[in-house]
Amino acid sequence: MNTTKKSSSEKELLFSLENEKPATERLYGRRRGHPLRDRQQRLYDDYLPRIKFPQTALKEPASAFGQTPKEVWMEVGFGGGEHSIARHQANPEVGYIACEVFENGVCSLLSNLLDETDDEKSAPIPDMLRLWNEDARILIREFPDQSIDKLFLMFPDPWPKARHAKRRFVHPDRIPLLHRILRTGAHWHVASDDPTYQEWVLEVMGNQSYFEKILETTERPSDWPSTRYEQKAYQAGRQPIFWIFKRV
Repeated sequence: MNTTKKSSSEKELLFSLENEKPATERLYGRRRGHPLRDRQQRLYDDYLPRIKFPQTALKEPASAFGQTPKEVWMEVGFGGGEHSIARHQANPEVGYIACEVFENGVCSLLSNLLDETDDEKSAPIPDMLRLWNEDARILIREFPDQSIDKLFLMFPDPWPKARHAKRRFVHPDRIPLLHRILRTGAHWHVASDDPTYQEWVLEVMGNQSYFEKILETTERPSDWPSTRYEQKAYQAGRQPIFWIFKRV
């Protein structure tokens, strides 16, 4: 990726870093795509409030779950939810907090937890999975120091234009905040298929001392669940990059 002659996108990236503005108060775009179907609306209205991460647990995230978790993991922007569900099912002893503001994505995850015949108002909720359908930065601001054991950021919105760089989740202002809530030695998994965002991650993470890079690969690690966004990237001819950063 590092070349002696900078492309136009790389020049735009470097310009945006050199003229960095503070992180914005909104990182996401639309909250809803196509209108919710009846079943989706019931899931959103009746099941989501029952599985939602409670604000009463903001100062003690581990207390949000039906059992005491061995660790607490958090995913920011889960998209369709397949990565969150796969991680949750593969790690039943972990308390998993899945964050997403896009209503259609939230309903996609919820629909995979229930059968069509289940009553959204009474069907049991998983002990170790909680959803947060508001801005994830609320949790990041309120969680106590070193309360999260692992963080996931899978194929985030790249906000590719330089003037929108302040909306990217990977941002110089946000790195110390993530460092604060993650335990020493915790891993932060990041994946992106957008060339501008990939360069941005390399620049931002290469100019900080809170995390060390322990993995960078173009091949998804075997224990990372695949997502629809990864498949769309390959279909469109884009090459994802997968990173792990360790909290130091």
